[in-house]
Amino acid sequence: MLEMTAAAARRAAVAAQGFTDRRPASSATRRRVLATVDRTGLLQIDSVSVAVRAHYMPVFSRIGGYDRDLLDAAAWRDSSTKPRALVEYWAHEAALIPVADWPLMRWRMRRYEGGRWAGERRVLDRNPTLGKDVLDVVTEVGPSSAGEVERHLQIDSTGKRGPWWGRSDTKVICEQLFASGALSVDRRVGFVRHYDLADRVLPAGVAARDIPEPDAIRELIRRAGRALGVATAADLRDYHRLSVAQATPAIADLVDDGALVPVTVRGWDAPAYLSAGARVPRRAAGTALLCPFDPLVFFRPRTERVFGFRYRIEIYTPAHKRVHGYYVFPFLHRGELVGRVDIKADRAANALRVPAAFTEDGHHRGEVAETLAVELRSMATWLGLSDIVVGDRGDLAEDLAAAV
Repeated sequence: MLEMTAAAARRAAVAAQGFTDRRPASSATRRRVLATVDRTGLLQIDSVSVAVRAHYMPVFSRIGGYDRDLLDAAAWRDSSTKPRALVEYWAHEAALIPVADWPLMRWRMRRYEGGRWAGERRVLDRNPTLGKDVLDVVTEVGPSSAGEVERHLQIDSTGKRGPWWGRSDTKVICEQLFASGALSVDRRVGFVRHYDLADRVLPAGVAARDIPEPDAIRELIRRAGRALGVATAADLRDYHRLSVAQATPAIADLVDDGALVPVTVRGWDAPAYLSAGARVPRRAAGTALLCPFDPLVFFRPRTERVFGFRYRIEIYTPAHKRVHGYYVFPFLHRGELVGRVDIKADRAANALRVPAAFTEDGHHRGEVAETLAVELRSMATWLGLSDIVVGDRGDLAEDLAAAV
């Protein structure tokens, strides 16, 4: 069996995610943005906007400053000249995926026809006709938010609420119809989903395409392997949130086909698989700020295994108990995670704030500060912020303040 060092596996993982590619010298084009999404396979969507929405950041981390309207247009502004290239669905979590990959999730849509969670199923049970009513409204009036659907149905939105974050039953039903594939997201306005019939959102033929579950799972595992470079079975499963029962035969098939090559990685506690054709650079490379939901780090056990970097998001931790900060970005430099910074975009003050900054053990603070300062300046410019303000928390704070 092929054997790899932990350092080689780390270099392969970083390269597979596109961090060793040269960044474009000028503003990235739509084609470059979409090529980046194709490389990662998905962009996780999250509502936290303290710095920048999660789906925008991984593209910036890989190609540098780009016009976020390019991503918006690809996902939420379909036109005859530039057809929709990305669509929302439950991939890792809520995510943007290439339109062509939507049929790979058909099996999941079938499983969600009766609701994703027990709370959602209870809402379906007590509103047996609301789903049809929602579909009738959307069919008639076109893309609509849950609130607009309620108004058309003359439902009092202050009445019965669903089980999550005060969602109304109508919103829960809209989400269930989205999960089951009947509705898709035509656009977002102020980050609010506007739903439309899936076959009106998706290009002709995509919504109708049906891929048998075993074939879909095998392709999802193959794509996860390509995006990860080298991965354990748990890593491969997590990328699209697959079960052991689904993934095990798919991995075996891909090994038989030569798409995945079994490897032993020194220091890893589980067998691994190298994606056929994966690059293993001779030297470590890759420098970028990573949002908490970047595909390189969103599976925390893998992040710890590959980088020796224990990472936990502390948004829901009481402020006085936080170790590193509210919204902390790991910092990748020369293919290693060398630090972490709490980041906030203070648009009122026209500043990118860094309340806390930390260096990982074994890395030189001065070098980390200098390279991190460059990335922070690039991020501030991309976000249209003119200043960088570094706080006093963390062992890196003083050096970073001097560097910026």
